[in-house]
Formats: sequence, structure tokens, C-alpha cells
Amino acid sequence: MNIVARFRRFHTNEKSVALLSVAIFVVVFGASGCDKLKARDLLNKGVASYRDGKYDASIEDFKEAKSLDPTLTNARLYLATAYATIYIPGAPSDENIRTGEQAIKEFQEILADEPNNLTAIDGIGSILYNMAGTPYTRARFDESKSYHLKHIALKPEDPDPYYWVGVIDWTLAYRSDLEMRGKYRLAHPTKPLKDEDPMPPEVRDDYIKENSQMIDEGIEKLRKAIELRPDYDDAMAYLNLLLRRKADEAMTPDERASLLKEADDLVEKAKEIKQKKMAAPVKVS
Repeated sequence: MNIVARFRRFHTNEKSVALLSVAIFVVVFGASGCDKLKARDLLNKGVASYRDGKYDASIEDFKEAKSLDPTLTNARLYLATAYATIYIPGAPSDENIRTGEQAIKEFQEILADEPNNLTAIDGIGSILYNMAGTPYTRARFDESKSYHLKHIALKPEDPDPYYWVGVIDWTLAYRSDLEMRGKYRLAHPTKPLKDEDPMPPEVRDDYIKENSQMIDEGIEKLRKAIELRPDYDDAMAYLNLLLRRKADEAMTPDERASLLKEADDLVEKAKEIKQKKMAAPVKVS
């Protein structure tokens, strides 16, 4: 074979390999592109089912969309949110508990790829809070709070995570208050102690050790939430409750009375704001 023939044969083989490579790329890319398009169609279908309250059907669509396109974050967020939506706080069934844990797992998988995804951070904080109440699990409340604190670190201008930290701190302090008063009543059956009574000194000392720092944190965070959103009536309501827990730390009647007066004033202010909101015309978009 002369050199011209060899040259032609070499370049013919080169063209064949190149064409084969292009064909493989088109097939692979085409299949991948089809999967991505199908994933988006399933996402839209799932969103429609979710909005119609057909959560089980939406979950199946979101799961398939996630499988076809693992990079489709919205499908993963909707999947986690759908699990969180059908979780029933306090329901003791194994299936319900698995649903809550699946919601957490889906949100955590998102955070593994996108550590600063605020929707996933808030989602975990919310579902942990809902799962912590029944049965009461202090560790889950603390873990929930840690996610709201993450949100604050990432976006400190948002009022809602401050509110949730305050809600959790009140929940824990209130539980402690009830338990300590209950133990005192059992130990002193002839000395009645109402929930609104000042704490006996020996109980108050233990209460302060266990709760003072947490109560102060909650009050600080709720005041910040109201600073960021001046008409935040729900934050005012919980600040009122936390000030009452703070009053249980008071060493003097005057100090206690001052804290209770501030709490009462917040109740009235929150009522006024709620009434104004109810009277305001509804905006139709």
C-alpha cells in the first residue's frame, strides 16, 4: 500500500471514530436532556397535586422527578415539604414518625449539597419542633433551635427565626416551671402553690440555674423580631409569656410586678394590632 492510500485509510478511520463519538454524545446528552424535561413536567404535576391537597400523589411525582434529575432542587424541596405536611404532630404511629423522619432526611440531603439553603434549614427547624412536643423531647427542641440560629447567622434581617427561638425558649422554660412547681406541691401538700404565685425561694434558685440564660435569650430574640417587624403580634404574645417566666426569677415583689405589668401591656398591644389587621381590607392579587 502506497503512502497516499495509507493516508486516506488513516483519515477515514479518524472520521469514523469522530462520528461515533459525536453519535454517542448525542445519544447520552439527548437521554439526559429528556430526563431533565420529564423531571420538570413531573415537578409541575406534583406541585398541582400538592396545591389540591393530594399529597400522596404529589410525593410520588416529586420522588420520580428527583430520581430523573437529582440536581432539580425544587423537586427535592417539594418532596421534603410534602412529607412534612402530612406529618401529624403528636400522632404516635410508626408510620407517622417515619414520615417526619423522612422529611428531615430529604431536607438534610439538600443541605449536604447546599449548606446555606434557607428553605431546607427552616424546614428542618419546623419539623423538629413539631416532632418534639409529643412525646416531649428536649433534645429535639434544642436541635430545632439550632437550625433557626443558623438562619439568623445567614440572614439576620429576617424576623421569623428570632420568633421561633423565643417560642422554643418559652416552651422549655414553661415545662421547667410546671415540673418544679409540681415537685414542690408533692413535697409540701399543706402549702398550696398556684401557677401564678411567686416561686418559693428554694424552688426559685433551682429555676434560675436551669432557665435564666435561656429566658434571657428568648426575650432578646423576641424583642429583635419585633424591632424588625413592629406589628409582629405573635412575637409580642410570646414575649408576654416569657416575661412571666422571667417574673418567676424576681427577688422582690416590685421587680415581679414590673415584669408582669410589661407582660400585660404587650397583651393589650398585640390585641390592638390583631384587631387592626382583621379590620384592614383584604388585598386581592
